[in-house]
Amino acid sequence: MAPSAYSQPLVDSTAIFKPDLFKGKVLFCTGGGSGICRAMTAAMMRHGADAVIVGRKLDRLSQTAKELSEATGRTCVPAQADVRQPHTLKDAVATATDKFGRIDFVICGAAGNFLAPISGVSENAFRTVVEIDTIGTYNTIKATLPHIRASKGSYIHVSATLHYRGTPYQAHVSAAKAGVDALSAVLAVEEGPHGVRSNVISPGPISGTEGMERLSPKGSQTGHFPGTPAGRMGDVEDVANATVFLFSDAAAFITGQVLPVDGGTEHLRTQFLPYPQAVLDPASVRSLISAKL
Repeated sequence: MAPSAYSQPLVDSTAIFKPDLFKGKVLFCTGGGSGICRAMTAAMMRHGADAVIVGRKLDRLSQTAKELSEATGRTCVPAQADVRQPHTLKDAVATATDKFGRIDFVICGAAGNFLAPISGVSENAFRTVVEIDTIGTYNTIKATLPHIRASKGSYIHVSATLHYRGTPYQAHVSAAKAGVDALSAVLAVEEGPHGVRSNVISPGPISGTEGMERLSPKGSQTGHFPGTPAGRMGDVEDVANATVFLFSDAAAFITGQVLPVDGGTEHLRTQFLPYPQAVLDPASVRSLISAKL
C-alpha cells in the first residue's frame, strides 16, 4: 500500500497567541460581513480587539456584528459603506472613531469576482472589479491613513495568487489584485517612516467560502486535497491565523510583503478549467461555471 500524504493541522490562534494580545486596539475591516474577512475579524476580536465591519448590506453586517460580539465578548459595530464611494467610507471611519476614539488596524477586504474570458468581459464588468478591489483599497487607505499614522498601526490587504501567472477567465481580477499588491508596497515604503506597516495576504483555495464555491469548477471542492503540499484544502482560520501574526508585534519587522496562505498550491497550480478547450470553446465549459459573484 502506498503511503498517504500528511495533512497539516489546523490550529486555533488562541493556542499560540495570548488572549489579550490586542486589548484596547480597534480593527476597521471592509468586507467583514462574511467569508474570509469575517474570520479575520473574529480572530482579532478573540484576542481582545474591538471592530468595525464595513459593507454595502447593512442587514448582513448587523447580524454578523451581533454574532461576533456575542462569540468574543468584544464590541463589533456595523458601518454601511461602498468602497467605491469615498464619502461613505469617511462616514464609516467617523463611526469607528466616534465609538472607539481610534483605529489601529485596517483590513482592506472588499472584493468582487466571476469567471469569464477577456472576450466575454464587458468594459463595465472589468471596471467594476477594478473599482471594488483596487480603487476601493485606495479609498480605504485614504480614509483611514490619518488614524493609522496616529496609532502607529498596520494594514493588511486581501489579495489573491491568480496574477502570479496567466490565469484564464481571470483577467479582471488579476489586474485588480496586482494593483492591490503594488499599492501595499508603496504604502509600506511611504508610510514606514510614520510608523505604519502594510502587508498583503493572498489566500489560495479556501474551502467553504462563497468565492471558492463560485470560482471553482462545480464538484471540485473536497476536504482532503492531496494535490496541495499541505495535504488539505485551506480554511478561513488559516487566513485568520496569518492575520493575527501580521498585526502582532511579532511581525514588527515585516512590511511591504505578500504572504500567500495557500498550502503551497501555487507551486503546483494547474488551470482550473480544461485548457485550451476553455478558451477555444467557452460554451463547452459553461456547465462547470457557477453564477457570477
